[in-house]
Amino acid sequence: MHWVLAVLIASMVALGWYMMTIEKSPAGPWYFDLHRSVGLLVGALVLMRVLWRAFHIPQPLPASLPRWQVRASSLIEILLYICMVVMPVTGYLGSAYSKSGVRFFGLELPGWTAPDRTLSHELFSIHSATVWVLVVVVCLHAAAGIRHLVVDRELVFNRMWF
Repeated sequence: MHWVLAVLIASMVALGWYMMTIEKSPAGPWYFDLHRSVGLLVGALVLMRVLWRAFHIPQPLPASLPRWQVRASSLIEILLYICMVVMPVTGYLGSAYSKSGVRFFGLELPGWTAPDRTLSHELFSIHSATVWVLVVVVCLHAAAGIRHLVVDRELVFNRMWF
């Protein structure tokens, strides 16, 4: 699940940034619908991941790790989960409150609210800000994993490898 979500989330970030450059082009709506559709799948996978994580305690970190690294690891994990939840929720709600609504691979999902342009913009602003936090946190997470693998030659990286 770790690597599936990593690839999907990285792809969604790239697709999101790309679609913002072609927003007004004729192909724009297709990319937005694709982003929403895959975003719904990512949201479902994140929910599964959160539920799985709630009932499965990960292997403890090695006792040799400095206390600050253990704390940083916990903080980064919490931030990753917050971002992984906030992103699909704000994306879905922003779309639900927009005129265009939400489609799942072409299938129009039932609307449950009237469009509200101001609220939609606010939700998409949170969605956009969260992606930047997510990118920074993922870079820190990846850099720490690589450092543990290459520099420290510790087995921490093996906890998330296949």
